[in-house]
Amino acid sequence: MSNKHGSLSINSDNIFPIIKKWLYSDHDIFYRELISNGCDAITKLKKLDLMGEYSLPDDYEPNIQVIVNPQEKTLKFIDNGLGMTAGEVEEYINQIAFSGATDFLEKYKDKANEEQIIGHFGLGFYSAFMVADEVHIDTLSYQEGATPVHWECDGGTEFDMSDGAKKGVGTEITLFLNEDCLEFANEYRAREVLEKYCSFMPIPIFLSKADAETQYETIPAEEVTEKDTVVETIVEEAKYEENEKEDGTKEQVEISPRQEKAKIVKRPVPLNDIHPLWTKHPNECSDDDYKAFYRKVFMDYKEPLFWIHLNMDYPFNLKGILYFPKINTEYDSIEGVIKLYNNQVFIADNIKEVIPEFLMLLKGIIDCPDLPLNVSRSALQNDGFVKKISDYITKKVADKLAGMCKTEKENYEKYWDDISPFIKFGCLKDEKFCDKMNDYILFKNLSDQYLTLPECLKADEEAATEEAVDENGNKVEAEVVSDGAEDVGTEGSSQEEEEKDTRKTIYYVTDVQQQSQYINMFKEQGMDAVILNHNIDTSFITQLERRNEKFRFQRIDSDVTDSMKEETSGEELKEATTTLTETFRKALGRDNLNVKVEKLKNASISSVITLSEEGRRMQDMMKMYGMAGMDSSMFGGDATLTLNANNALVQYILTNKDSEHVPMFCQQLYDLALISNHPLTPDDMSKFITRSNEIMMLLAK
Repeated sequence: MSNKHGSLSINSDNIFPIIKKWLYSDHDIFYRELISNGCDAITKLKKLDLMGEYSLPDDYEPNIQVIVNPQEKTLKFIDNGLGMTAGEVEEYINQIAFSGATDFLEKYKDKANEEQIIGHFGLGFYSAFMVADEVHIDTLSYQEGATPVHWECDGGTEFDMSDGAKKGVGTEITLFLNEDCLEFANEYRAREVLEKYCSFMPIPIFLSKADAETQYETIPAEEVTEKDTVVETIVEEAKYEENEKEDGTKEQVEISPRQEKAKIVKRPVPLNDIHPLWTKHPNECSDDDYKAFYRKVFMDYKEPLFWIHLNMDYPFNLKGILYFPKINTEYDSIEGVIKLYNNQVFIADNIKEVIPEFLMLLKGIIDCPDLPLNVSRSALQNDGFVKKISDYITKKVADKLAGMCKTEKENYEKYWDDISPFIKFGCLKDEKFCDKMNDYILFKNLSDQYLTLPECLKADEEAATEEAVDENGNKVEAEVVSDGAEDVGTEGSSQEEEEKDTRKTIYYVTDVQQQSQYINMFKEQGMDAVILNHNIDTSFITQLERRNEKFRFQRIDSDVTDSMKEETSGEELKEATTTLTETFRKALGRDNLNVKVEKLKNASISSVITLSEEGRRMQDMMKMYGMAGMDSSMFGGDATLTLNANNALVQYILTNKDSEHVPMFCQQLYDLALISNHPLTPDDMSKFITRSNEIMMLLAK
């Protein structure tokens, strides 16, 4: 072939500035593109051999060599794939954006069940010009009688092409790095980038430094192969030790046999794993395999709780592993990493179009060769197909979780506290996921038992017929707790609230210690509640109620239920209510304070604060958006102070309302009720302690 000088076939002279600045978001990505091209070339050559159109040498070992040369400021990428003829260089290199992979697949699509070809676009090679002032190609085609080709370009729109001197079949690309990108010729930086993008590419990748000092290793002589370069044979003679026998004589005992070893040139070790775990069938993988892979990829030495292995061939090709990581507390950073691969080629972390938002909290790998990537392979084209992949991943996660709940309930319960934020967030974000998970969401009750939603409702029904104990330990018939509770501070109900009262009520606790008084009152009456103490729970139960009309959630301190009260006529406590309301409002300086007087079965309880469920959720919402603090001043009209007419201190206040000590007792009873409901402010707590000391001094007189 005569020397040829020409112009690249492009539509604009500005193609290289565009490639350098805009085509790829990360400049180090040229490593991925050039190695991907090498993988393609090797895959094609193996395919031609499979189809009988070419015969590979018996000792053929596919590989890609990356050679850094910081002295010469160059990088080399060498593959032993099918190479190119001058005509192919003209077609695939000089005509920018012509896809060799697409052409190859079209030509051979009916001849074999081909492996996937990594390359989708013709621009990958030109990523080299993001970091190089000049690029050379030396290539020799597999075709019989082919002539080696040398091609070079300095980043402009012109190239030079001539006969080359390459001996072996394949392609060698040399990058002459610009001064701003010399870091990429550093061996450690090269290793870092290769591990980032190429850890799981399907062809072995080897990294070396030009003119590096030869490294050696010593191995048993019997392990030497034809490929090893033996530098020296080392013989270690047997070693003996003199031992004294029982009869006093001595004998020589061999403690180390004679060994023959060979000092060889150190065998190169590929940087990548060409058969990563996700490419295998789940039956081939052990628990230890999954854990080791997790540690290797995510550098997380806390063992994952469990994992889901995705393995699908139809209607699209998708494989992967999703791990549910261990989270110590709700305050930990719950930010996962989902790595997206295309045919074992790393694309990006956390591609939102493919991975449902709530699964971004997980760690894992998704490999989907069918993804419609854009020209830089780094972002997805807007395609309805992508949504199908996202829906499939969501379905598989839901199926796995539901299956665990059905068949491995004990393990599922063990994991629940850690995985519940994932699941609840998923239910809030994805209705289909919520539909599938509705019956497999767990609620921990006051006895630390885990119940599904159907089990919670069934337990409430069963509680209606069980016996409870009163404050004296006597058995009493428990009231049906699943028929909605009476609304606080209202006389009569609207039609809407009457309809609400037909829904079953699931009581819940947000702070076991803070609400211990209410919990004890519940237990005395044989009633139960579930614990909802995560910051996502308010939004979560609101959504559940919206989707399920048969039940509602109510915090246990939102009302004093009928089962805790003695039956009284409406008139019996009317006078006491009027007197105590006036007395407490005056003592506390709260003219709008809601006060109720009830005869509670437990006479040791003097007072409780209740806040309607609606009012509480409004406060939670305001708190979430920074609109208010949770201090006592926020309780307003929705809060009700319930006084126990069976309590001796309440009776004292009722019969001695003009006593000088009554205002202090009223304030104390109010604060005692508040303490069981939420923490006092620092100022209120100081006053409460001072007042408690004053009351004890009165008793001491």
